[in-house]
Amino acid sequence: MTNDSTSRDSNQPATLVVDDWFDPIETSLRARAREFIETLLEEELSTALSRPRYGRAAPVTADGPIFAGVVGHRHGRRPRTLSGTFGRVELSVPRARLVNAAGQTSEWRSQALRAYQRRTRAADALIAASYLAGVNTRRVRRALAALFARDLGKDVVSRVWRKIKSDWEAWNARSLAGEPIVRLILDGTVVRVRLDRKASAISLLVVIGVREDGQKLLLAIKSMGGESSEAWRTVLDDLVARGLTRPAFVIVDGAPGLEKAIAALWEAVPMQRCTVHKHRNLLAHAPERLHDEITADYSDMIYAATPAVIETKRRAFIRKWRLKHRAVADSLEEAGDKLFAFTRLPPSQWRSARTTNAIERLHEEFKRRIKTQTVLPSADTAAMLFWALLAGGQITMRKVDGWQTLATPIPDQPIERAA
Repeated sequence: MTNDSTSRDSNQPATLVVDDWFDPIETSLRARAREFIETLLEEELSTALSRPRYGRAAPVTADGPIFAGVVGHRHGRRPRTLSGTFGRVELSVPRARLVNAAGQTSEWRSQALRAYQRRTRAADALIAASYLAGVNTRRVRRALAALFARDLGKDVVSRVWRKIKSDWEAWNARSLAGEPIVRLILDGTVVRVRLDRKASAISLLVVIGVREDGQKLLLAIKSMGGESSEAWRTVLDDLVARGLTRPAFVIVDGAPGLEKAIAALWEAVPMQRCTVHKHRNLLAHAPERLHDEITADYSDMIYAATPAVIETKRRAFIRKWRLKHRAVADSLEEAGDKLFAFTRLPPSQWRSARTTNAIERLHEEFKRRIKTQTVLPSADTAAMLFWALLAGGQITMRKVDGWQTLATPIPDQPIERAA
């Protein structure tokens, strides 16, 4: 008995059985991608030789050659295959021999297309992102087979993963001694990961540093069991061991464990409680019908123009809400002067110093990226995914507002309190 059925090789990518799925846009795009890359390489080689293709060598004048480029000559082309987010393209790469001042010749190497490069960095990032999202090697190959044709083998995925992991480990161990960090912003967020085949909640503790020039940098992202004082102290001790110096100003979310860890490490460092977090605390202490009124009074106080006006409105807020809803007044008093530490800075810095919004935006983007995954594969994967958002350039951080005055010394005296 013969069996007319055939079984598909499990190593072959799944294909869609559709006859009319030819896409002229994709085809034209890939052709243009090839033309663009080849033109880029030609221009790079022309710059190295100081003359275009078929052009003559630079003429010599009384003052010497017009161009002081490297002497050399072209000698044919060679085929190369490159896969990117635009698909797979066949390239014709120009070749040339360069002659240095000593008369020695060497093969020209493109800086844009590295030796033995078969994929763009964006393509490697796409493979790594799929793997980090919890997709195993076999499924990564199947999912991206249409994009990379048959170039995406198991070894390719493994190599990309090893490269990303080594970059992550190097980033965690890098020295911070040369970074002029003057401000720290610290906050944590909770994510669910798989531990011992069970879904568990862990905390990602994030530290952002602000340099003297105002540029924000991600300094640390650690997966911990919670936001206890010991957990935060572990993160801070690691930063100090790698060369982080005492910051001039620290912004925190209000977690008691974090404040305790900072106070134990850097005594008397100016510490700002996030005004957004405190606003949420105030609303949590009152019924919903009072939320609009609390928000109006709170905003009027926090965003006042001068320290004196802020202090006046602060006393008025406490008097009013101690009579109307005491829990709200008690919550504001609990924060103490840490909620108004930003008033010790130049007014141009107030906007960036009031809150931990720089980290909150990262939290929001991270949660948006993983919202389709109820549980991440592991704690390490969660931290790496967070880091990859910035390392891969998917998120960029701009300079803080008022960075021009970051070098202004912060007064040592505490905030003046009215009688």
